[in-house]
Amino acid sequence: MCCNNWPRHWRRVDRRTLISPTWLACTTRGLNKILEKVGEEATEVILAAKDAAAGGDRNAVIGEVADLWFHSMVMLSHLEMDVDDVMRCLGDRFGISGLDEKAARDTR
Repeated sequence: MCCNNWPRHWRRVDRRTLISPTWLACTTRGLNKILEKVGEEATEVILAAKDAAAGGDRNAVIGEVADLWFHSMVMLSHLEMDVDDVMRCLGDRFGISGLDEKAARDTR
């Protein structure tokens, strides 16, 4: 299953920030540059989805979502946060409606 690969990919992201000069250069530009990249990728997801809905390349959507997820993982790593926390949050949402989840979150 796809989601079982998250920990392996996460370790790869974390390791790359330590050993890859290219990756290190990207991440040392600071949080604002990382967030700029996350925003750029989110926009590209939207544009690819609109294009796919109009008969364009559906694989482009997959590629753009992968880019967005990857850069989101970089952001989490930069903030010393763990993708496992995101996965737990998503897991907690299964079997509960969005309205119920939001209501529970508001009371915490």
